[in-house]
Amino acid sequence: MASPLPTHDDVVQAAARIKGHVRQTPVLRSRALDEIAGAELFIKAECLQDTGSFKLRGATNRLLQIPQSQRAAGVVAFSSGNHAQGVARAAKLLNMPALIVMPSDAPQVKINGVLADGAEIHSYDRVAEGREEIAADIARQRGAVLVSSFNDPAIIAGQGTCGLEFIEQMEATGQQLDHLICCTGGGGLISGIALALEGVSPDTQIWTAEPQEHDDWRRSLEADEIVSNAPGIRSICDAILTPSPGPLTWAIGRRLLSGGCRATDAQVCEAMRQAFRHLKLVTEPGGAAALAAALYALPSQAVGKRIGVVITGANVDASQFADILRG
Repeated sequence: MASPLPTHDDVVQAAARIKGHVRQTPVLRSRALDEIAGAELFIKAECLQDTGSFKLRGATNRLLQIPQSQRAAGVVAFSSGNHAQGVARAAKLLNMPALIVMPSDAPQVKINGVLADGAEIHSYDRVAEGREEIAADIARQRGAVLVSSFNDPAIIAGQGTCGLEFIEQMEATGQQLDHLICCTGGGGLISGIALALEGVSPDTQIWTAEPQEHDDWRRSLEADEIVSNAPGIRSICDAILTPSPGPLTWAIGRRLLSGGCRATDAQVCEAMRQAFRHLKLVTEPGGAAALAAALYALPSQAVGKRIGVVITGANVDASQFADILRG
């Protein structure tokens, strides 16, 4: 049986459920970045969230809903790093065992974060092996709950709390967003944000941000059907390299999203440098894709408008970040 689609009310309930477990992240401004973009940018710094990404929101919402009787068997998740860290931290807070299936080439900073919170790691080859199948087998063997990184109603609702919080922060200053751009992999965050804004800011147009050659969401929205990326396409944006939109996230996104943006790896690296220079933020490549799109690939409809930009993660290896900053 297919999972029911989450709603705006689920996002509101998730916000109440996870309150006190996650951090309210700031909305930042920079005149210099506005000038580059040709628009007013309001930057939601989820890179300052606990564990260094928005993923803690969805993981906490999902794990809090696991019945007490099932918690001893723990949870299994698959992730290149940020969802892994979110699940590991949420499991630690709830005293649950956790195992994460991670690619062998995941950034060391993300591996270290998972281990620091006491979770196990099962490594796999992301080119030759399927992480979903590996995780599902381990979950069956352990009797554990499999926690999807995006294709789960509770995950989507939890991630959507970022959007609800964003709009509340804008309303506190008496302003509204004309557009919002969000880094997009499987679509859990952007579909959750879309549900959040459907109830509180329905006129805001919402855009995906993806790597130039890994733009399955943009192409899917244009075709009005799920389009997958060709196998083996790589990008510096490791955190958002999913094959295609998920069934649940696509069902929400095709109804509520306006379209997609693309950024090259070079533009992403430049956005990371600009975020560090003007906002004093550490960002990972996948987490900076929306800022890159806002600065260098803004949709024509958004020029000169108020644009919300979600920087989604900060978990970049120090050596890689230093190399990018040096240009």
